[in-house]
Amino acid sequence: NLLERILTDFDRCGVVGENTNKLVGYLAASSRKLERPLAVVIQSTSAAGKSSLMDAILNLMPTTERLQYSAMTGQSLFYMGETNLKHKILAIAEEEGASHASYALKLLQSEGEITIASTGKDDDSGDLVTKEYRVEGPVMLFLTTTAIDIDEELMNRCLVLTVNESRQQTQAIHAAQRQRRTLNGLQAKLEKSQLTELHRNAQHLLKPLAVINPYADQLTFLDDKTRTRRDHEKYLTLIDSVALLHQYQRDIKSLNHNGNTLKYIEVQLSDIHTANRLAHDVLGRTLDEL
Repeated sequence: NLLERILTDFDRCGVVGENTNKLVGYLAASSRKLERPLAVVIQSTSAAGKSSLMDAILNLMPTTERLQYSAMTGQSLFYMGETNLKHKILAIAEEEGASHASYALKLLQSEGEITIASTGKDDDSGDLVTKEYRVEGPVMLFLTTTAIDIDEELMNRCLVLTVNESRQQTQAIHAAQRQRRTLNGLQAKLEKSQLTELHRNAQHLLKPLAVINPYADQLTFLDDKTRTRRDHEKYLTLIDSVALLHQYQRDIKSLNHNGNTLKYIEVQLSDIHTANRLAHDVLGRTLDEL
């Protein structure tokens, strides 16, 4: 019951409600090990808890496999080092802070790499020369925003999670905030450190395996809009992410091709069932233009 245990650990770490968002965020962060990871935008009004939700998910990921910034300039991505982002999470606190780098982010998300030709001085002669900088993906992109209208090109590439802003959720958060001031709250804080370490270690064990879906040709998806071409890919990647997270509960199989051995795991029906339930909530919202 891995997914149930993950949700229980989120609760024990003090993250109230938001079960679908927590699970989708965790799966998306784990998808950094896939060839085409998911990208996530958490959308809400100010002070509703979008940053807290992102921080809670990132906190369970290894510090060496995530980069977190408040903002990025237009050129900054191109100079991050060729492999510094490979199979890692790139988190930016506000979508507005990434507006200058949005073109590079969109390219990195869809193409898996970005290159730039830039003028600089030759180290030996001092003459101006053209240098090429290349940054490899794949990278899992994680953003938050208070904007009602998100850049259409960016949104098409992301799963959009909306924070629960109901009164009942506010009451639950208030209760959790009061709980932190008690003796039980102090014990929970100590337990949170242990749970964080446990999840980071477990995430370190994930390998970038290929995922094969033997049921792929039996799946169906909405096809009344051209944008569902990207949403369908997100749906399939969500299934792959569930399978990847369960790689230690699955048989790892091998495919030999031209002297090379490729290791892979297979999707099970339970993975599709989980992805269908999550996609109904998440993709259902983003596909509704209202």
